[in-house]
Amino acid sequence: MTSEVLDKIIQLMTAAFGLVAALAWNAAIQELFTAIFGEAGNLAAKFFYAIVVTGVVVLVTIRLGRLAERLKKDEEKEEESPST
Repeated sequence: MTSEVLDKIIQLMTAAFGLVAALAWNAAIQELFTAIFGEAGNLAAKFFYAIVVTGVVVLVTIRLGRLAERLKKDEEKEEESPST
């Protein structure tokens, strides 16, 4: 098995585990909203839930992107500086 195939398998498995974790969090957050707002069948509560989750995902994605950029810059600085 080539390194490229193994890398792809690892990426797919990581994505699958991420999906499982996301579904678990989705169920937990839905239960929380049900406890706070009552029956989950309420259309307004479902839209509110979707808006809140979307907002959180956008904010977390932005923060992770900034963190990745900062780490990349730090790595580049370390590679440029001579080690003593």
